[in-house]
Amino acid sequence: MVGLEAIRYTPAGIPLLSFVLQHTSEQTEAGLRRKVECEVNAVALGNIATELANSNIQLGSNVRAKGFLAKRSAKSTQLVFHIEKLEKI
Repeated sequence: MVGLEAIRYTPAGIPLLSFVLQHTSEQTEAGLRRKVECEVNAVALGNIATELANSNIQLGSNVRAKGFLAKRSAKSTQLVFHIEKLEKI
């Protein structure tokens, strides 16, 4: 985790936590090893947002995340990773 904002609330009162995840791995493509690095904008909503805000996960922590990709908004083409589960590794 390389970026973390303060918890905020949607107009409906749902907790929302925004952060940035950094991914680094090696993958095989066309029979060759390739180093993959990227940063992904992520959000957690509801109970998971509250749990993460109160956890001991800090910037620089290695985490494993599970969730789905969705557009940032109805008119946006930018993707955001919606976190359903996040654990420190």
